[in-house]
Amino acid sequence: MKRVHVAAAVIRGDDGQILIARRAQTQHQGGLWEFPGGKVEAGEGVEAALARELREELGIEVRASRPLIQVSHDYPDKQVLLEVREVTAFSGQPHGAEGQPLAWVAPRDLPEYAFPEANKPIVAAARLPDSYLITPEGLDTPQLLRGIQQAVAAGIRLIQLRAPDMYDPQYRDVAVDAVGLCAGKAQLMLKGPLEWLGDFPSAGWHLTAAQLRKYAAKGRPFPKERWLAASCHGAEELALAQQMGVDFVTLSPVQPTLTHPEATPIGWDEAQRLIAGFEQPVYVLGGVGPDDRTRAWAIGAQGVAGIRAFWG
Repeated sequence: MKRVHVAAAVIRGDDGQILIARRAQTQHQGGLWEFPGGKVEAGEGVEAALARELREELGIEVRASRPLIQVSHDYPDKQVLLEVREVTAFSGQPHGAEGQPLAWVAPRDLPEYAFPEANKPIVAAARLPDSYLITPEGLDTPQLLRGIQQAVAAGIRLIQLRAPDMYDPQYRDVAVDAVGLCAGKAQLMLKGPLEWLGDFPSAGWHLTAAQLRKYAAKGRPFPKERWLAASCHGAEELALAQQMGVDFVTLSPVQPTLTHPEATPIGWDEAQRLIAGFEQPVYVLGGVGPDDRTRAWAIGAQGVAGIRAFWG
């Protein structure tokens, strides 16, 4: 069965809302919502195909876009490769030029819409930012909370509370305060025993590689409404993350780091190969910072994760 190559768009308006369209009942996966786009013709580039499709479907001209995510998915009757770009600038007023209903949706509300299975990783990618802050170790509680507060004020929207040098009761106390600082402004990801899950219902959970190995076979530990992430360092752990149904991962170390000088870097080329075989958003981590976002996007990553590069 030949894999159908599709270009799709996450179109973000000035207010941050995202444009989705409903598939006709006569189409494959008819009646479900989707991200606009269409088939890439033979000899056609993805950007050109997307520009053409959005012109035909929505009556708009793409002015700026960037890679967001690639998804390969096998339906019983069809195999698809979706190359998704985030459209950040366009001209014209989008309308259903082919009679399709459209909706502008806040990113947080996307999970309330029924999408084809192949579109579900795109929903996650559309909701996630391009930067993931991981708190540095070795800080006391006031330093941690002050830094989180500053990061939220600076617009960081995804924060992992990592404090491996703290005792469990200390970490839990800091987590309570961090949840309050992030409420309504940033998504907080916690680390720790899964027995704590019920105590922090608004927080997501970031699994260690050891937890992945221990729990992956048991599947996702909580419903899709909460974010689940994992730390991965190679193909085996990415496969376990896929098995567990995580929403996104960090892949590290891409480059040498001061915090883990003993770790062998993956390198950008190998990171690209690994990301191509994984169908959820990936943040590259290790020796990268805000200036590496464009390179990360080019190899298929959601963006960059960092500790010191994003702190203070």
